[in-house]
Amino acid sequence: MMKNKTLTLDALCVRKGKQSLISVDTEVAPGTITTIMGPSGIGKSLLLAAIAGVLPEAFTYSGAVYYDGAELTSLPAHKRQLGILFQDPLLFEHMNVVQNIMFGMSKNESSKLSRTNALLDEVGLKGYGQKAVQALSGGQQARVALLRTLASSPRAVLLDEPFSKLDMQTRQQTRRWVFDTIRHQGVPCIMVTHDKADAHDAQGRVITVAHSEKEKDQQC
Repeated sequence: MMKNKTLTLDALCVRKGKQSLISVDTEVAPGTITTIMGPSGIGKSLLLAAIAGVLPEAFTYSGAVYYDGAELTSLPAHKRQLGILFQDPLLFEHMNVVQNIMFGMSKNESSKLSRTNALLDEVGLKGYGQKAVQALSGGQQARVALLRTLASSPRAVLLDEPFSKLDMQTRQQTRRWVFDTIRHQGVPCIMVTHDKADAHDAQGRVITVAHSEKEKDQQC
């Protein structure tokens, strides 16, 4: 039984000043996707930032994050080894498509170029490897960013509206590929989305966060 490699949020709560924004207590098993849904402004993206160790200084958090039973919250972001993808691709503009994807791969990984080209082919970007990322459409940039995140073989994956900038056809194809890859790699994943179709295709637990102002004060 795969009890290890579980991502655990132990009463993780994000605050701004004295105001509680969002609190989640859950375990995400290897190869499963837990979806967090709720209105804009409630702090879903901030929750992912707290998990990844990149929470802006204006916010604080309580609780803890564990991976495989080891606490991550005391570690800096780069030592947590979590793959996080925000709504904006945040690609390196001084690198072409292939270089962006290979950047996240292990330094001693062999056949980086062939693997990268195979990944591009899987998401409909065959032949795009040498293009400048600025020359890509928003949807194409989103797919490259997804590839870079997954190619880094992270311990866990955090997705913030990862398909929101894709057209409907590309969205369905890319979403299927991402979820299949996460399950195949056996990594836990937490996804924030407004799209019920994303949650449905994830086939995992759905956590809905929606609190009144009064409830926020009592939340954590």
